[in-house]
Amino acid sequence: MSAEMCLKEGQGSPLEQFAIHPLMMMKMGNFYFSFTNSSLFMLLTLGLVLLLIWVVTKKGGGKLVPNAWQSLVELIYDFVLNLVNEQIGGLSVNVKQKFFPCIPVTFLFLLFCNLQGMIPFSFTVTSHFLITLSLSFSLFIGITIVGFQRHGLHFFSFLLPAGVPLPLAPFLVLLELISHCFRALSSGIRLFANMMAGHSSVKILSGFAWTMLLMNNLFYFIGDLGPLFIVLALTGLELGVAILQAYVFTILICIYLNDAINLH
Repeated sequence: MSAEMCLKEGQGSPLEQFAIHPLMMMKMGNFYFSFTNSSLFMLLTLGLVLLLIWVVTKKGGGKLVPNAWQSLVELIYDFVLNLVNEQIGGLSVNVKQKFFPCIPVTFLFLLFCNLQGMIPFSFTVTSHFLITLSLSFSLFIGITIVGFQRHGLHFFSFLLPAGVPLPLAPFLVLLELISHCFRALSSGIRLFANMMAGHSSVKILSGFAWTMLLMNNLFYFIGDLGPLFIVLALTGLELGVAILQAYVFTILICIYLNDAINLH
C-alpha cells in the first residue's frame, strides 16, 4: 500500500486530531528543531492564563466589587488554597506559601489545555503522553528534591516502614521504591489516557451522527436523534472530565508533596 493511500485512509481516523504537524522548521548544525501545532497551542494556553491574570490585576489589584473575570480568578485561587491546606499538613502558613505558586499554575495550565481541546479544530496538548509525562516527571523530581532538602538522607526512611521484620525489609524497600518512582509514570498516563479516550469517543460518535444526518431517508433522520443526543451528552461528560483531570492531577501533586514533607 502506498503512502498516499495510507494518508487518505487515515484522514477519517479519530486519531487524526492528535497528529503533530510541524509549522516551522529550524536547523542548528546536525540538529533539527520544529515549531509544531502542539507548541503553538501550549503557548496559546500560557498566553490565555497570563491574559486572564493581567485583566484582573492590570490596575494594581482587584476591585472591591469583583467583575466576572475577577470572581473566576478568586474562585480558582480559593479552591486551590483550600486544597493545599487540606492535603499538606504539618507546615506553617509561611512555609506553605513557598510551595503554593507552583500548584495553581499547574492547575490553570492543565485546565486551560483540557478546555481548549474541546474547541473544534483546536489541538489537545494533554492528549500526548510525552507532554503529560514530561510535566509529571518534572514535578516528581522537584518534589523529591524538596524531600531531600527537608530531611536529608533521612528521606530514604519512607522506603522502610517502622516495625517491618528484617527478612522482609529488602522486598519492601524494593516495592516502595518502585511504587514511589511509578508515581511520575502513573500521573502522566492517567491524564493522557483519559483525554485521548474521551476525545476519540466524541469524534467517533460525532462522525456517526453526521453520516446519518446526510442520508436522504426519513427513517435515518429520525433515528439520528438518538446518536445526536448521545454526542451532546458525551460532550458534556468530556467537559466534566477535562475539569476533573486537572483537579485530580493537582490533588496528586499535593498528596505527593505532603508525603515528601511528612514522610508518609
